[in-house]
This record gives sequence, C-alpha cells and structure tokens, in this order.
Amino acid sequence: MLGDITLGQYYPSQSPIHRLDPRGKLGATALFMTLIFLAHGIAGYGIITGLLILGIILARLPLRVILRGLKPILFIVAFTFLLNILFTQSGEVLVTLWFIRITQGGLISAVRLAVRLILLVVGTSLLTLTTTPIELTDGLERVLKPLNWVRFPVHEMSMMMTIALRFIPTLAEEADRIMKAQAARGADFDTGGILQRAKGLIPLLVPLFVGAFRRADDLATAMEARCYAGKEGRTSMKEYHLKLPDYLLLLLLSAIIAAVCIWGL
Repeated sequence: MLGDITLGQYYPSQSPIHRLDPRGKLGATALFMTLIFLAHGIAGYGIITGLLILGIILARLPLRVILRGLKPILFIVAFTFLLNILFTQSGEVLVTLWFIRITQGGLISAVRLAVRLILLVVGTSLLTLTTTPIELTDGLERVLKPLNWVRFPVHEMSMMMTIALRFIPTLAEEADRIMKAQAARGADFDTGGILQRAKGLIPLLVPLFVGAFRRADDLATAMEARCYAGKEGRTSMKEYHLKLPDYLLLLLLSAIIAAVCIWGL
C-alpha cells in the first residue's frame, strides 16, 4: 500500500495540463481547495467532480494511477466517516442500536467529509502528477516572491517544500521494501492488537529513518558539489510566462467560487 502513494510523483505526458504555467497550476489548486470547502450541496460537489474528471482527461492520466493514489487514504476516509456518523447527532434519527444513534445530520456530515477528503487528495495529486519538482520549485518561488521585501527566505522555503514533496514516494517505496524484507525474515505486521502492531513497526522505522538521513546527506553533498548557494546570484534556466489558458483556468475557477457563494451550491 505504501507504494501506491502518488503524491509527489510525476507522470510524464504532453497534455495541455502539463504545458500550463506552474504558477497558474498552483493558483488553480489553491482555488480548487477553497472551492471544496465552500461547497456544501450536491450541485456544488457535482461541479467540482466534473471539473476534476475534465482535468484528469485533459492531463491524459490513466485511471489506475488516480485510483492507486486513493488506496492509502481509504482507512482515514472510513475512520472519519464512522466518527462523524457516531458523534454528530442532529436531525432525524435513522437507526438506533443500543447506545448508538445514527442521525440524518450525522450521515450527511460523514458523506460530505469523505467526499472532501477524496477530492482534496485527487486534486493535489493532479498537480504533482503534471508538474515536475523543478517546475514546482520555480512556481512557488515566483508566487511567493513579494515576501522577499520582508526578508522572508522564499527560495529556501520553496526548495525545502519541493524536496519534501519529492521524497514522499521515495520514502514510501523504501518503507515497502523494508517491510517485505522484514516479513521474509518472519516479522508480522498484520496480526495482533494495536499495541502489538505498533511494536512490530519498530524494525521498520529504524532502518527507514537511517535511510532517510543517508539520502538527505547524499543530497546535501551533491548540491554542494554543484556549487549550489541558494538564491544569491542564482538564475533560472527557464522563464515562465502566464498565457491565455492559464488566465482562463483561473478565471473559470474564480467564477465557480463566486457562483457557489452567491447561490449556495
């Protein structure tokens, strides 16, 4: 399951979404996340789902890649779904079993939160699957460039965020390999109670952290060998320019947000 994480991975293609300016995609992702939390009706979530499906089709992403990215969060979605059903008590009572009461308001809240989580994961995965780490770094740096006036380390922060995002699938793959190696030696990660399973993860966490620190040290050495000195005197090989499709995408999402706020979709 750890190898199914798609956040931080890049899927190469020559689609219209891949060719968009990274600043436009970052702005569109921020507007998309805002839209998810503003919508609260079936019509609103239907519009968001339609936009997401259209983006996946335009990005030419295989459905298996999107579905694979949802597998790691199924437990979180199911857990939050149950919590909302059991602890949100509002509206008409639908089911009563001993001390458990499932209400209409709790069911609606649980479904709404589950849909939001799925849309958030798919939306952010669409950004990373269609944007290389270098483009993400350059896009973040240019979006946050006004903060340089207050001496905020924009470039350093953008670089750290991009490296952290890029290392998510790498560490997930390494954790999956370590887990399989430990299982081949007799380790059991699937049986027992919660405490027993937590103790069973210790043989997994120790080599994973050692490997993460080793990778970080190798990366720092490689950057120093290439005379990397941060923002000071650094130029960009590629210049980005917002084009008509970028403006149209941002305008479309802004218009949908305005419609959701006005009509309460």
